[in-house]
Amino acid sequence: PDYGFYGEETGQHAMQAENVWLVDPLDGTKSFVRDTPFFSTQIALLRRGELVLGVSSACAYGELAWAEQGGGAWLNGQPIRVSTQATADVAILSTGNLKTLATGPRWPAVGRMIGRLSRIRGYGDFLHYHLLASGRIDAVIESDVNILDVGACAVIVEAAGGRFTDLEGRPLTPQSTGVLATNGRLHQSIYDAIHA
Repeated sequence: PDYGFYGEETGQHAMQAENVWLVDPLDGTKSFVRDTPFFSTQIALLRRGELVLGVSSACAYGELAWAEQGGGAWLNGQPIRVSTQATADVAILSTGNLKTLATGPRWPAVGRMIGRLSRIRGYGDFLHYHLLASGRIDAVIESDVNILDVGACAVIVEAAGGRFTDLEGRPLTPQSTGVLATNGRLHQSIYDAIHA
């Protein structure tokens, strides 16, 4: 009862508590409405301002990912790790909603960086974070998100050996609205490219 709670549908309660549950019962509502399997339930635990536990359940897609800080990351019961790709020319990047990024001053730099990559995809929602954490893609850029959309996946990606920050390279907070997530090795080079 002393834990705080922040839910997509229920709002915020006791956000200053030492432990706060972050719950999005239906992340990917537009996919759900359009009858595509790219929706999930996202549950994360924020302890003293740090994300420490994450569960991403995509039942219609058949994937359940989870992680605890310091305890490794798991997908459908199997341990997962990020890729070891270290250069842009072999990297696969997935993008989510880029609306604010596309209308902002960084868009030309993002375009130049994309031209140097091996592949660009737009998996979106939980899927590109599951793919990143399990080494099947190498980086994700997303804007127009909130902590409920990405908190659980941040724990999973980092526990799998990756790095997950906001677009300014800072740790995620409940106020974060953009994401740069990578296998870790590519983080600084992609950050530098989108800030060039």
